[in-house]
Amino acid sequence: MKLRIENLEFSYPSIPVLKDICMDLHSGTIVSIVGRNGAGKSTLLKCMNRILQRYKGTILLDEQSIESMKIKEIARKMAYLPQTGEHDFPVTVFDMVLMGRYPHIAWSLDEHDKDYVWQILEMMGLQGLAIRDFRHISGGQQQQVLIARALAQQVDVFLLDEPTSNLDIRHQLEVMEVIKKLAKKNNILTVISIHDLNLAARYADRVIMINQGSIHAAGEPNKVFTAENIQQVYGVEAKTITAGNKVHIIPVRPVESFEQKFAD
Repeated sequence: MKLRIENLEFSYPSIPVLKDICMDLHSGTIVSIVGRNGAGKSTLLKCMNRILQRYKGTILLDEQSIESMKIKEIARKMAYLPQTGEHDFPVTVFDMVLMGRYPHIAWSLDEHDKDYVWQILEMMGLQGLAIRDFRHISGGQQQQVLIARALAQQVDVFLLDEPTSNLDIRHQLEVMEVIKKLAKKNNILTVISIHDLNLAARYADRVIMINQGSIHAAGEPNKVFTAENIQQVYGVEAKTITAGNKVHIIPVRPVESFEQKFAD
């Protein structure tokens, strides 16, 4: 599976967001999209699977333009996990994961669909939560259940928007470990919008750093996460340490103070 983006541009009414975005992404690769708030990370993910449609440029999934694909066809190939939202309606964990089967059914769910959901729950160690109300499990467990729902779609591409937001350190690591395990085991192209640079550096094969709607840097984490790039994109002085073949980012201070920024 290959996802190619050529000269992508997107604007909300009179507000340009993305410009000249080009990339080639391949199966089994974990790609982290990083950048400041408002850089266009979430917008990029939504363009990739046609949630946002009024873009310029080309998005190809295995050489086929997603504009020529029906929404259900895209859902059979791509799973999108938005930023964590509220789920006010009662639904069991099993039924939440079962929702991922809908892109594949013709008329109704059958025993094969239910068996497949059980397999996913067992693989992810979630079978003990199957009859629990989704609303009443922990935030980390909810994220894992939503990832299981995406996996139930049997897709080639995961698009994950801030999958570790609002989670404590332990749950962040648990969720990222699950994502990495599933991506590598199932050869899934996984694109993650994420704020935590150290999580991105630890788990991504490739990082794409966006600044003001354009790609500022792209490549392996230790080549993208340099002190210079971090200062230019985030306005933060940082130190980087490489240990165990992984880069670690230590933020030091803002390059300019809040008062200076708004006094200009």
